[in-house]
Amino acid sequence: MFDARSARRELTEYRRSGPTGSTRRLIDAVKVAGIEGASVLDIGGGVGVVGFELLAAGADRLTDVDAARAYVAVARHEAARRGVADRATFHHGDFVALADGIEPADIVTLDRVVCCYGDWAALVDRSVARARRLYGLVYPNDRWWTRVGIWIGNQTLRFTGQSYRGFVHPERAIDERIRARGFERRSHHRGWLWQTAVYQRVLPSGGSAVPR
Repeated sequence: MFDARSARRELTEYRRSGPTGSTRRLIDAVKVAGIEGASVLDIGGGVGVVGFELLAAGADRLTDVDAARAYVAVARHEAARRGVADRATFHHGDFVALADGIEPADIVTLDRVVCCYGDWAALVDRSVARARRLYGLVYPNDRWWTRVGIWIGNQTLRFTGQSYRGFVHPERAIDERIRARGFERRSHHRGWLWQTAVYQRVLPSGGSAVPR
């Protein structure tokens, strides 16, 4: 699904229309919290929309991690075109597997990434541990219609021979796990499908136990 053709199409749309929908809401919510001079870790960065927008708004450095090689290549090329290649680092692979080698950042973002990963607890634990100040994510509402829609989509993918699967994970457990790492939610928007949440650290890293 996430091949070079898809990456080029998404980049073309981004250049034409800029960030839209829940992605725009995530960017705006992070910007309101203050990003001047901040380092950003964007997990599942795709073609680089969130990272490039935050760099343009005043962030200092970007680390982009994505499991799709074609998307990393397109994002790296776009960084050069925008003149920010010296401020951006790109990693190809599964963030959970790479996390130990990724430096913490002031801001960590996951735009529609939790829905793509089966072991949501590992993803949340390892990503929120890398956030020094802000943690923002977009993920599906845990509602019956969302679960039905994802199930239908997965059946279609299975029928067409695609290995990718989508997930609707328990939103209350996700929220509790983030808070247990010393964060409080400072903004939240719930749409029909996606919810956008930004958390701010209020306790030192590792300040309380993570629920099991």
